[in-house]
Amino acid sequence: MATTYSLIASSTVGSGGASYIEFTSIPSTFTDLVLMCSTRHNTGGTVANYVDISLNGSTTSLTGIILLGTGTAAPSTTGQYAGLDSGAGATANTFSNNSYYFPNYRSSNYKSWSVDYVAENNATEAYNGFTASLWSNTSAITSIRLTPQTGTLVQYSTAYLYGISKN
Repeated sequence: MATTYSLIASSTVGSGGASYIEFTSIPSTFTDLVLMCSTRHNTGGTVANYVDISLNGSTTSLTGIILLGTGTAAPSTTGQYAGLDSGAGATANTFSNNSYYFPNYRSSNYKSWSVDYVAENNATEAYNGFTASLWSNTSAITSIRLTPQTGTLVQYSTAYLYGISKN
């Protein structure tokens, strides 16, 4: 089975910053979606910050389990956090990396999805983790919005949305 990735859309934050990154009007022509992000927020003193997700404008019916390494521990918790972004307290000009995978995004079943992330820092405090999530909604995913829990995204934060076709 051949698998191909097609770029649907990309976003790069400009000089004024942005409070979120959003992709709308996601076509239903693919099997799965992949969203790759490299982000940083402007909150001072913070090495990393959780990112919230909105699917089709909804922040409800989202559940998940988080496995997060902090440089000293690997706690597990539940919540709807959708990754991390590096903060102003992290090493200068260092951005987080988040890789989201949405299988069967247009099915009429509940949507499972996952995100693998790292907020790097040239110090003891650094973060990496994985979140497995469920959106208890039967609608096809047509929009995705990522918002840092505090601050705004800084210039050069980027996101690329790909559609996957399985032939």
